[in-house]
Amino acid sequence: MTRTALDRVCASAGIAALALQQIGDELTANTLDARQLAAILRELHHEADPAGGVLGALAQLLTVAARRAEDLNPDRDASGPLREAVAYVTDSAEMRLHRATRALDPEGERA
Repeated sequence: MTRTALDRVCASAGIAALALQQIGDELTANTLDARQLAAILRELHHEADPAGGVLGALAQLLTVAARRAEDLNPDRDASGPLREAVAYVTDSAEMRLHRATRALDPEGERA
């Protein structure tokens, strides 16, 4: 990877971190109610299109990294932990977000 490519990755990761920080700031607003909190959480995981949410994008990114790890070093087990991370994001985190949003705003799933 060239220095320029690494610089782009670092900049993109920084932008993502700042965006998540902004979401975190919105979560601390005194005017935030349960329905709004559920809506924010749904933006992290789109149930109708899981790949379209933040967690889905992260899972896709980790899947690509796992495939690349297999290509680069098939004899070492770098891809296994990456695939486990994908499973944690898609199975554990997304399911827990779904349960939380349902508890906060049961009617919101129909909207």
